[in-house]
Amino acid sequence: MRHCRIPVCAALLLLFALAGPAAAAPEGEMTWGIHISLAPTWFDPAETQGIITPFMVMYAIHDALAKAMPGNPTAPSLAESWQQSADGRVYDFTLRKGVKFHNGEPLTAHDVKFSFERYRGASAKTLKERVAAVETPDPLHVRFRLKNPWPDFMTFYTAASGAGWIVPRKYVEKVGEDGYKKAPVGAGPYKFVSFTPGVELVMEAFEGYWRKTPSVKRLVFKVIGDETTRLAALKRGEVDVVYSIRGELAEELQRTPGLTLKPAVIQAPQWTAMLDQWDPKSPWHDRRVRLAANLAVDRKSINEAITLGHSRLTYSIIPSTFDFYWQPPSYPYDPAQAKKLLAEAGYPNGFDAGDYYVDVSYSNVHEVVVNYLQQIGIRAKLIGRERASHWSTYADKKYKNLAYTASGAFGNAATRLESYVVSGGTYVYGGYPDIDSLFKDQAAELDRKRREALLHKIQQLMHERVMFIPIWELAFINGHGPRVQESGLGLIPGHAYSAPYEDVKLKGK
Repeated sequence: MRHCRIPVCAALLLLFALAGPAAAAPEGEMTWGIHISLAPTWFDPAETQGIITPFMVMYAIHDALAKAMPGNPTAPSLAESWQQSADGRVYDFTLRKGVKFHNGEPLTAHDVKFSFERYRGASAKTLKERVAAVETPDPLHVRFRLKNPWPDFMTFYTAASGAGWIVPRKYVEKVGEDGYKKAPVGAGPYKFVSFTPGVELVMEAFEGYWRKTPSVKRLVFKVIGDETTRLAALKRGEVDVVYSIRGELAEELQRTPGLTLKPAVIQAPQWTAMLDQWDPKSPWHDRRVRLAANLAVDRKSINEAITLGHSRLTYSIIPSTFDFYWQPPSYPYDPAQAKKLLAEAGYPNGFDAGDYYVDVSYSNVHEVVVNYLQQIGIRAKLIGRERASHWSTYADKKYKNLAYTASGAFGNAATRLESYVVSGGTYVYGGYPDIDSLFKDQAAELDRKRREALLHKIQQLMHERVMFIPIWELAFINGHGPRVQESGLGLIPGHAYSAPYEDVKLKGK
């Protein structure tokens, strides 16, 4: 037998000790019961909508310069650091060394510039109007030059949009825009394997992911639109995690041995938009009608019945956790006063409100809202659409009357106002000149207290004019089965879905 000399053996032992244990290879398969039908548009960061849903997929396949992570709402990711110039006009990002896309191409500053320039999703207009140039001094440095100081650049770029999520320039140019949606390549912890529309999305661990090697080998997002069917699949062990289980079904999940209920209030207020309030011929043009609709809805009862009392009643479309949030007064449940207001507005017998458009996954909530409106004489017909169709039609300004609205995207009060309140916003069908002017003023205001006063004033005007019918700050009620050690649910505060995916774990055999 050959023996090591003592100094050599000691050196080898020291080397092994310093190296630590090798990362375990990913194992097993974890399956999610998804409450909506997935759409290819969510595979491409360039088309990110001002809602949380695309990030369900993006946190797996893609990565960003900075993003919300456990313990840090703006965690360095593909960018290991960044600096802002003293005058607030220049942002320099230093990219992390050695990062590769799933196809082996290195991630460089040119990919960052390319991703920004092709971005056309939520807040694209705002970003591109304010950015004068994107420079690439070397492969690991990106410089954004702004036309003027803008205190919200990082919030819009890294949180409220998909502009800071990076795609491979050479690959996109090779396969084209449509080809990229069919076979997306990113820099995230999981690689795209296959997508069957209406059925499932399959992804596989990317062992070269910079942060850590994922624990689970394969992730499967299985589309199960019906809540009862989702819960049954969880109870049978066909899926490991389910999204959006409410009411009596949530109570059943909670009392079923081996299953775990995971409710969390997320930064996702839900409300009804009265889209015709700017049309003088519409009943919704009258503030008394809009106020009557708010007084007609018993939010507390809806909360208890559907989200087991976990949702937060804030009477605002801005998340209460966001910077520059202003707490409006509550709307009491007062159907008698609501009917009186309708009569004063010239509608003693109510009126036909037309179609009420809704994301079909929240039909059960808005069926209740429609019933409350019906009780005071406002008659509306609920029209359910798949989520991708609902939001694209909404953004194309093709709706009228009433529409379910919500957003779980990260940001602050200004980012929400930009998409849902200010003229020209993605989901804005009209506007008020004084609100638009105040928004423009706050965007250039560098003094935090003065800026806060401007943003509070906008929210006060929204309340005074009764621009929306706020429902609640949603408690998203999910659950997981006995095979799951870590579901990822709730790891990122305010995030609706399991993330970061490289942290999810199955229990050992």
